[in-house]
Amino acid sequence: MNMANRDTCGTPWRVLPKKVAGAVALALLVAAPAGIAGESPTSGQQPVAKAQPIYRNPAYSFKQRAADLVSRMTLKEEVAQMQNAAPAIPRLGVPAYNWWSEGLHGVARAGAATVFPQSIGLAATFDVPLLHQVGQVVGLEARAKHDLFLREDKRGRYQGLTLWAPNINIDRDPRWGRGQETYGEDPYLTSRMGVAFVRGMQGDNAKYLRVDATAKHFVAYSGPESERHHFDARVSQSDLYDTYLPAFQALVQKGKVAAIMSAYNSVNGVPASANKHLLRDILRKQWGFNGYVVSDCDAVADIYQHHKTVATAAQAAALAVKNGVELNCGTTYASLVEAVHEGLISKADIDKAVSSLMLARFKLGMFDPPGKVPWTHLPYSVVQSPAHTALACRAARESIVMLKNNGVLPLSSDLKRLAVIGPTADDIDALLGDYYGSPKAPVTILQGIRQALPHTQVTYVHGANLVEGRDDPMAASAIPSRYLRPAAGSNVHGLQGEYFHGRDLKGAPVLARVDADVDFRWYLGTPTSALVTHGKMPADQALTRNDYSVRWSGRLLPPVSGSYELDVATNSGFRLYVNGKLVLDKWHWDTHNHIDMAKVAVPLQAGKSYAIRLEYFENQGESAIRLGWRLPGAKPAFQAALDAARNADAVVFVGGLTDAVVGEEMKMDHPGFSGGDRTSLRLPAPQRKLLKALYATGKPVVLVLTTGSAQAIDWAQQHLPGILVAWYPGQCGGTAVADVLFGKTDPSGHLPVTFYKSVKQLPPFDDYAMAGRTYRYFKGQPLYPFGYGLSYTHFAYSDLRLDHSRVGPDGKLVVSFKVTNTGKRAGDAVVQLYLRPIDSKHMRLRKTLRDFKRISLQPGQARVVSFTIVPATDLHYYDVDKHAYAVEPGAYDVQVGASSADIRLKQRFDVD
Repeated sequence: MNMANRDTCGTPWRVLPKKVAGAVALALLVAAPAGIAGESPTSGQQPVAKAQPIYRNPAYSFKQRAADLVSRMTLKEEVAQMQNAAPAIPRLGVPAYNWWSEGLHGVARAGAATVFPQSIGLAATFDVPLLHQVGQVVGLEARAKHDLFLREDKRGRYQGLTLWAPNINIDRDPRWGRGQETYGEDPYLTSRMGVAFVRGMQGDNAKYLRVDATAKHFVAYSGPESERHHFDARVSQSDLYDTYLPAFQALVQKGKVAAIMSAYNSVNGVPASANKHLLRDILRKQWGFNGYVVSDCDAVADIYQHHKTVATAAQAAALAVKNGVELNCGTTYASLVEAVHEGLISKADIDKAVSSLMLARFKLGMFDPPGKVPWTHLPYSVVQSPAHTALACRAARESIVMLKNNGVLPLSSDLKRLAVIGPTADDIDALLGDYYGSPKAPVTILQGIRQALPHTQVTYVHGANLVEGRDDPMAASAIPSRYLRPAAGSNVHGLQGEYFHGRDLKGAPVLARVDADVDFRWYLGTPTSALVTHGKMPADQALTRNDYSVRWSGRLLPPVSGSYELDVATNSGFRLYVNGKLVLDKWHWDTHNHIDMAKVAVPLQAGKSYAIRLEYFENQGESAIRLGWRLPGAKPAFQAALDAARNADAVVFVGGLTDAVVGEEMKMDHPGFSGGDRTSLRLPAPQRKLLKALYATGKPVVLVLTTGSAQAIDWAQQHLPGILVAWYPGQCGGTAVADVLFGKTDPSGHLPVTFYKSVKQLPPFDDYAMAGRTYRYFKGQPLYPFGYGLSYTHFAYSDLRLDHSRVGPDGKLVVSFKVTNTGKRAGDAVVQLYLRPIDSKHMRLRKTLRDFKRISLQPGQARVVSFTIVPATDLHYYDVDKHAYAVEPGAYDVQVGASSADIRLKQRFDVD
């Protein structure tokens, strides 16, 4: 990177007024800091000029420089800096900055990035060092992309260094649509994974942060999504301290997380984004958090609009700031100027909040010469590098959980005919989950299987819609080019494509070409991105993401006569004309960035040529468009799937869920779904029906689940010979699934959540009491327990030893045992240690995970594993009478095994 023409903020000189650029340049030439009464530089150098601003001089501490910078801002300027889209202050050399960026499992919503398995899948690896490496990749790619955006003078949303991840809420209930974003139901697992991820993201430089990680959503936020703006989570102090808070405390005290995001909901009647007890008393006073708090988006507006805590925006903004929220995602903080004038909040409160925000920007190196900041030298080639791709593949392989195998797995790679059936088999959305980036070459599960079996006849049939009542965008195929012509009488196959700046198809097209068909997903940019990259189009002429339109026109030549079903699958607006007649009009379609499909029946005659025109505009960032059809008399998908199964040696059914039907606050009310959440844990009805019919053919059927949460698949467990959980496995998902299916990789993932038999086993969804939830408090019989996962090999546990039989509350107890691979192939064992109170009067939980380790063993190899138990932290519970954690004397079990239910060794010890 050429830094010769950049200012102290990493900003091109040309974006600053000439006088400001000159002043900043002068500041950089000063060898020693300016002296200001009451302050002194951190070095032993003498000040040379009292008039020189401290904030521009790297020799002062970041805290001093931030305070000095804020002291020079007007109230209006300060308030503007407290909103996520913070404008530039040219007179001070402060560039514009948008605080909103995402990095849940890869840099998200900012174009090209390595996409790892969704967080729930990462948790299934039980691999702490892996999470640290994934965090490093996210931080490195975010830095490299940010520097590129700065070179292009781009400072918008998703282009910054403050990443709003990870989500460490406890997935208390599998109905929650955002459970996929979490590390599961256990506070200890969540803490370990979250700390590793944060440390990886933020880096280990003593002075500068690579990026800011943000732990969200503080606190007790886990649905219902449809009620999140006004919901009040009623939480006991025991559940708050024993379940909902521990992961946040770990990220603050052990992970040194830079930021916390406050939640939408209220907690015990007080909005989380204006909750003094949570944000001041616990977060800052008890835990010593010294970073900044950002509200979830428009959560401050919710304080007065939905929670009705106060009456006005000014009152809500003042309440949030005074109680600990420095940064507002949204615009409600614009009313802080009014709030100061009305006496609702003091200017000193504003100064303190903005100083915290500026301190964060100083720590990110935004006001120092690039040569002093260790991350600014990163080449853009780190983004989606081969090493990062390899790590995504490793993570995907480690995340896959085998739930059942009666010997059918691994499938033989010598199969002559294999049927791959199901709605998520060839769906890229099934790889990605929520908050994803743009993968370079995503491999669907179907593609992975075909690549693994080059000599096998692999037949694919979609078979069934994902959910009842929704036309699946992946159900139809694109109209083949042989039935399309760019103009009447042309011998060329395809349609004429014209690509325009803006959304209105106006002016001269930027690009005109013949497209063989209309089946595009421009993950890495726009239709002109490749032309710019290869020097075939100047960058200033290229199409802009989120703001272009396309017209495809030509002739359609139907092969047979009858009623055709024409469909358009897209995530933006479109219009479809046949012979000049508008047959589909979705120009203002709002699909919330998910691909959806609209269809229409049109009578066509063979031998005739029909004028066809498809107009499309892109405004979602991840542009996708497909023009498809279903021919008259085509075999129904259900029947085609059964025929394919009957003609195959084996069947792989790939189904479950995608982020198109579950996720963050969405319009989804199909059977079993509501507002982004689920009302049932069963597979959707169309999939259940097809799966049972496939089983009835008598062919071996292996189920591969794509999901972000637990599934009630009791029928499949009883009848099918093999079941895998792939989660949302990221860009390498198809390759990883194929590796496990055909035995190239040993399955080694373990469940980070309990799989229940039915939603009937759970308390009401909106009940935040932990009683009856998760393996720690659930007393029923689960379908699959927390920590469960099978392997192609076998592991034996032996020789459990405790170095003491009694230990004091502040003492330590070392547990050791041997793990042996007794099988015939190499594999990874996920060894889990649980503690169980035997006769407790105070601890309500049944048992709790307190350590785990992933170890690789060759056949016949043994390894001694040791864990250390510290009762003061591993056995504490929240004493509501003392308002503090306590350790209860008495007897406890150490339990060691392969899951929370599969305990191989146990031994009692006593706490004095």
